[in-house]
Amino acid sequence: MAGPSVAPYPQGGLGPNPNLPPGERLRVLLVEDDEGDAFLVSELLAETNSMIDLLVATSLSEARQRVAGVDCVLLDLGLPDAQGLDGLRKVLEMSSGAAVCVLTGRSDEHLGIVAVAEGAQDYLVKGQVDGVLLTRALRYAVERKRADENARRLREVELRQAESARLERGLLPQPLMSTDEVSVHTFYRPGRHAALIGGDFFDVVQTRPDRVDLIVGDVCGHGVDEAALGVELRVAWRALILAGVADDDVLPALEQVLMSERRLQEIFATVATVRLDLDGNRATVRLAGHPPPLLLSGGKITPVPARGGLLLGVRPRRPVAFDLEFDTDDWSLLMYTDGLIEGRVGDGDDRLDVPGLAGLLEEPANQAVPLAELPAWLVGRAEQINGGPLADDVAMLLVTRGGGR
Repeated sequence: MAGPSVAPYPQGGLGPNPNLPPGERLRVLLVEDDEGDAFLVSELLAETNSMIDLLVATSLSEARQRVAGVDCVLLDLGLPDAQGLDGLRKVLEMSSGAAVCVLTGRSDEHLGIVAVAEGAQDYLVKGQVDGVLLTRALRYAVERKRADENARRLREVELRQAESARLERGLLPQPLMSTDEVSVHTFYRPGRHAALIGGDFFDVVQTRPDRVDLIVGDVCGHGVDEAALGVELRVAWRALILAGVADDDVLPALEQVLMSERRLQEIFATVATVRLDLDGNRATVRLAGHPPPLLLSGGKITPVPARGGLLLGVRPRRPVAFDLEFDTDDWSLLMYTDGLIEGRVGDGDDRLDVPGLAGLLEEPANQAVPLAELPAWLVGRAEQINGGPLADDVAMLLVTRGGGR
């Protein structure tokens, strides 16, 4: 072998990329069963002070044992245990993080072109290259592989963000209401475990001039499957409300949807629902394993004393309704998921919990916060106390009658 030749790329474009760390050493695995050819490749690299550490394997099976940690594989397409493109495919499979260059003979140059189409970064023809061009070709292949990997990761992020945006539209809809007797402010923030939406959801539906229904829910777990299940539950709830299903039958029907659609039997959900009777200035609260809403009225912060009930999907049972009478026309009701109250307080294991959340709302500093900004302010304070971002997703509904809190 007189030396390999670079595939048809302009020589000016084959130089080391300035983004490579100066003097970076590369690990190259040569898979070549001909001792003479392997020796020549080693000599070509040595004569140019190439900063390349060359490893040699004489077969595909030996390459499998030595490929870990290499930056590039220089592959002869004629091996004792792999011939042609079949060997390339196996190398690509075993070395997903490394660049791959193939070696072909002059009569098989067409194989090099096909090899690039199959996933190799470059091809070299035996007999037509010196040490400088060989070094530059290997470094170019490594850089191209890194660029391809960066582009692939960026594309994955973009796809996840687009998927998250679609799920967000399903989990966090615009309130379906026309009354101006109450105002509703919504809030959502994903937890620190991922910048993607989780399984928390909310919805608001007005079915009569004097009646508004609200729900906040949380599917256990974090990820696309949980978010998709949250969308199904939210849409099912809205359909049940619009269909006029009896109040006591809504959450049992929602539980049936959960149990039929969940991918694992241990997946459950918690929900809190509120039905507002605007003419009577009262509400009916139902909880299924969910923390109670907080009533902000007359300068006091009071957890609604409704019983938590069983989680949806654990053991079917009708949640108990709690009737809440408002003694003034100036009140707010805060509904939230447990991500807001599970942050730590101080350096110990204590959690913020419902009393701690009520304490935040009683702080003098929040009195100047506009209602629309109150949910975000609460999350900010909870993160300060937690010493960093909250671990779980947070969804909130703040419904207000009158002008203040």
